[in-house]
Amino acid sequence: MSQAVRTRPEGSGQPLSEAYDTALLDLDGVVYAGGNAIVHAVDSLAVARAGGMHLAYVTNNALRTPDTVAEHLTELGIPTGADDVITSAQAVARLISEQVPAGARVLVIGGEGLRVALRERGLTPVESADDDPAAVVQGFGGPELTWGRFAEASYAVARGVPWFASNTDLTIPSGRGIAPGNGAAVEVVRIATGKEPQVAGKPLPPMHRETIIRTGAKRPLVVGDRLDTDIEGAFNGGVDSLLVLTGVTDGAQLLAAPPQHRPTYVDADLRGLLTGQPEVDPLTEGFRCGGWTATAGADRLELEGDGEPLDGLRALCAAAWTAAGEGSCELDGGKALARLGL
Repeated sequence: MSQAVRTRPEGSGQPLSEAYDTALLDLDGVVYAGGNAIVHAVDSLAVARAGGMHLAYVTNNALRTPDTVAEHLTELGIPTGADDVITSAQAVARLISEQVPAGARVLVIGGEGLRVALRERGLTPVESADDDPAAVVQGFGGPELTWGRFAEASYAVARGVPWFASNTDLTIPSGRGIAPGNGAAVEVVRIATGKEPQVAGKPLPPMHRETIIRTGAKRPLVVGDRLDTDIEGAFNGGVDSLLVLTGVTDGAQLLAAPPQHRPTYVDADLRGLLTGQPEVDPLTEGFRCGGWTATAGADRLELEGDGEPLDGLRALCAAAWTAAGEGSCELDGGKALARLGL
């Protein structure tokens, strides 16, 4: 059954931390940036946890182990156990284990996170295409991953060995800027072999399945900053989502979002977990949220009123998404967003 097309953000009379039992939180751009905690993240997560919400951290980065991620979060002031961390390495290891014999050898092109996840599923990591692997798995390996590793993967994949990728994010943020991500490395092997890998990470279903298996969530809320991984992953999993504006997504991208990239809720940062969400009300013409009214004109989005800028953005989302229907809004929202300082 296809999902109904979302045409406006939803409201919530309860704080989101009470309306949902588990927050499935992305890390970079949501909890931290460049390794440092994002403003309000530590305090907001502490209050949500104290109120009974289960916090789980879901990352497409297959390099770090859950233990390493948990230690980093704990150092930031967010007490976290390894069981609270779900990685794309774990998701792809489960996917592989369902398709190869128990104890099978798997050629690893990536870091320690992949090796730990494979061993957890009873598989044996190997380093060479000559080790007779039953599968090849590729995940982000950091700057230490040499060109020869891509060649090793290519030799095995070209022979017909099943190929898996933890994720295909083309870029990854770093302390110095944007760097090539695992998707860029996957492209190298794809070009060399003409083959396509099975992919586990966000926004695809294997990652969402892994989070539900490991957390036992009954009513999860995906919290992220990226439309094409976090929000689309929630859409594919049929669960609600909260977009926070502390990462890569800006107002223009949000207004232009196609249905699979439209979040259930929008807020500035993780304080949004601790509050209800305002209703966006349809009018005869346009939509109202708080003190703002947004309408879709012939060639641009119009915004009138004043008040909380986020309410204006929510009203603009409703006008844009309704006008776009099942497509992407092409109306100019620049002037309206400028009024909101977004």
